[in-house]
Amino acid sequence: MDILALNCGSSSVKYQLFNWDRRCVVAKGVVERVTIGDSFIVHEVPGRDNYKEHHECPDHRVAIDLIIRTLIHPQQGVVKQMNEISAVGHRVVHGGEKFTCSVPIDATVLDAIRSVQHLAPLHNPPNISGIEAAQSVLPDVPHIAIFDTAFHQTMPAHAYTYPLPYQWYTDYGVRRYGFHGTSHLYVSKRAAIKLGKPLSDCNIITLHIGNGVSHTAIKGGRSMDTSMGLTPLEGAMMGTRCGDIDPAIPPFIMDQEGCTPREIDSILNKKSGLLGITGRFTDRRDVIAEAQKGDERCQLALDVEAYRLKKYIGAYAAALGGVDAVVFTAGVGENAGLIRQKALEGLEFMGIHLDVEKNLKTFSKSGETEITKPDSPVKVFVIPTNEELVFVEDVVAILNGSYTDHMNFAYSFTSPEYKP
Repeated sequence: MDILALNCGSSSVKYQLFNWDRRCVVAKGVVERVTIGDSFIVHEVPGRDNYKEHHECPDHRVAIDLIIRTLIHPQQGVVKQMNEISAVGHRVVHGGEKFTCSVPIDATVLDAIRSVQHLAPLHNPPNISGIEAAQSVLPDVPHIAIFDTAFHQTMPAHAYTYPLPYQWYTDYGVRRYGFHGTSHLYVSKRAAIKLGKPLSDCNIITLHIGNGVSHTAIKGGRSMDTSMGLTPLEGAMMGTRCGDIDPAIPPFIMDQEGCTPREIDSILNKKSGLLGITGRFTDRRDVIAEAQKGDERCQLALDVEAYRLKKYIGAYAAALGGVDAVVFTAGVGENAGLIRQKALEGLEFMGIHLDVEKNLKTFSKSGETEITKPDSPVKVFVIPTNEELVFVEDVVAILNGSYTDHMNFAYSFTSPEYKP
């Protein structure tokens, strides 16, 4: 059984073809510059050289048609014909309050996704375009929606409610939603296995740190609070997003510099964070390298990021009433030992005893690794995330009728015998 996973952005379509029987990725890639011009596909198959083809994609339908054509290509492809694809899973960034788990897509579901697109105007419209395009190219297979926000729908009202006029919530849906749900789900369940405890007995803080960054406080397997909010802009400092700031700053700068609301939104999302402080970099590898050469603004950016990480760890430990484990994941969380070290320094008082040498030697390729000392009351793990596996298992379970919400569904990776 081959499952095609699609992640449609405004100007790109990422894809992955997963063979469920062999439990492996058989192909993945991306179509770039969709709707922009000079579009191209980069197609990756394990054991082969990457394949690149330029092909104009004025819309998502053409892009998805290009993906299918590449997957069945006599030389570059991995399947003989389209009917070998059993289902298509679609990443949907925002499900609002309407979706607490993955669902088959029908007209009602698509209308519901449209009804909350005002909450994610940069993400949901291209997600919808991708679903419609894929349904037109592959009309005879099931299409499944997997929501970034679904995992966080267990948050209590006191965690998701903003201290704003309440009618903004009732009229417009203004509340905390959270994102990166499949990543937080995967690594928290894996952390419980590493702890050797039932998930229901675990308090876990998960730190998903990539270009986008979000943190989640998880009690008994349920998201109790998370750093991203109505949009992915709130919370931690990120590659280009500011995260938490004084909300009076945007109108102040708009008055000072004559910025429009759209311009200030673009600055906060695309020109802030690491890029804003350093003026040059979004990649932590560049920031660390320049900081080690003496660049003061790069050093400041590292200090700001680590300090804010430390504050979230402390805040979520308090919110949970204690913590069993802290988990670092995603590209930076898995590979930037220096940032992990700086974020954990001084937390011995709460039971975190870091093994400094082991931490600095731990990367994604190290696999699931404990980076605290054996006697550390609170464990810290580096766990490579696997959002795609959550994605595929949801799709397969929906197809065979065994799917329930994530608290009751037995994912393969929740078994002690599972080997990442």
